[in-house]
Amino acid sequence: MGSNKGSASWLNALTIGGGTFFLALAIGYGSQAFLGRIASLILSFALLILIIFIGILFDIIGVAVAAADEAPLHARAAKKINGARQAVWLLRHADQVASFCTDVVGDVCSTLSGAIGAAIIFRLLGHAVDKDILISTLMTAMVSATAVGGKAAGKRFALTEADTIVFFVGRILAAAEKITGLKLFQNSGRKGKRA
Repeated sequence: MGSNKGSASWLNALTIGGGTFFLALAIGYGSQAFLGRIASLILSFALLILIIFIGILFDIIGVAVAAADEAPLHARAAKKINGARQAVWLLRHADQVASFCTDVVGDVCSTLSGAIGAAIIFRLLGHAVDKDILISTLMTAMVSATAVGGKAAGKRFALTEADTIVFFVGRILAAAEKITGLKLFQNSGRKGKRA
């Protein structure tokens, strides 16, 4: 039984690692190709800020899912309030959801924001990037400070408003189900409890 748990953990780690690699590859290539076509530095900075914001947003969701209380959402699900069933599903898969949000999406966004920051510096300074270490270092520090500071503020918000955040995400997922016509969150994931 212990060996089954160990192999399942390794399989989960490999799946997340492989998924992260291909996600980073796809998003990285897409953002770099998009950045290469943007002539405006303002739009380049806007793309950088957007990616940092996505990383902060997913970090908030990951922390909220780990901290939220399932009981209030059960009460909403019992009343068939839109999004409550999806929110319960998120909480019952909190480890996977939190790992995806904070580790996969968060790390991909951190890596991409660094790469885009470097591309912006390269565009600003041309081929003389190595001659102006101060500016490239300041850009790296600014990107890191924005991302880390935003995540720190986001964590406090996620811990104090965890139930509200998870329910809000549940409502977004419910809307996605309605638009696509797919029932993405049918199974609650645990026997003996119904959402």
